[in-house]
Formats: sequence, C-alpha cells, structure tokens
Amino acid sequence: MAPTALTQSTFKDAVKNGIVLVDFWAPWCGPCRAFGPIYEKAAEDNPDISFNKVNTEDEADLAMEHGIQAIPTLMVFRDGVLVFEQAGALPGHALQKLIEQIKGLDMERVRSEIHAHAAAS
Repeated sequence: MAPTALTQSTFKDAVKNGIVLVDFWAPWCGPCRAFGPIYEKAAEDNPDISFNKVNTEDEADLAMEHGIQAIPTLMVFRDGVLVFEQAGALPGHALQKLIEQIKGLDMERVRSEIHAHAAAS
C-alpha cells in the first residue's frame, strides 16, 4: 500500500496505534527522492505497518513542531511512542532491519524506561 500523506490535522491520530513510520521529506530534496522508492518498497513488503509521509514544504508547522532540521528524516512510532528518529536516507536492507527491530520491541519495557527517565528528571 502506498504511503499516506499526513497533515497537521491527521498526524496525532495516525501515530496512535501500531507501528507507524513517518518520512519527513520535500519535493526538491535529492536524497528524499532517492529514498522514496526504497520507502515505497518497504511499504509494499510490510502491509501490517502504517507508512506515512509529511511534505515539509506543505506542512512546515508540523515539521517545526517535530524539530525536523534535515530531510529526509524518518520517525517511527509504536503505539503512540516515538521509538526511532534519524535524519538521512536509509538503504533498503537497513530500513527492513529497523522494521524487524521495531516489531521485536517490548513496549512494556520501553514505557517503563520512559517513566523511569521522566521520574528522574
């Protein structure tokens, strides 16, 4: 399934449940254009995951809200929790390896670590 375009009004609901990848990109960005087919192939290969894109030209406020300073930037959410963020295009094998790692996360442990970190701050 092709990635879904997210906007300011759809972003929060889109990342609430399951594994959700979000590619922040712009049409003029060469590395973004190179990453596009890799991302689309991963979407086809992983129909159980939500693949999304945010055009930083059209959604500048959303990009700013998420601290995007370089594109492409990939964010991965699982059950509403940001579990990965990286600027730069990933090769296909690295993207698939990342997806497998995200699928294997123990989310109870992740939430516990977030809570412990917040309590210590």
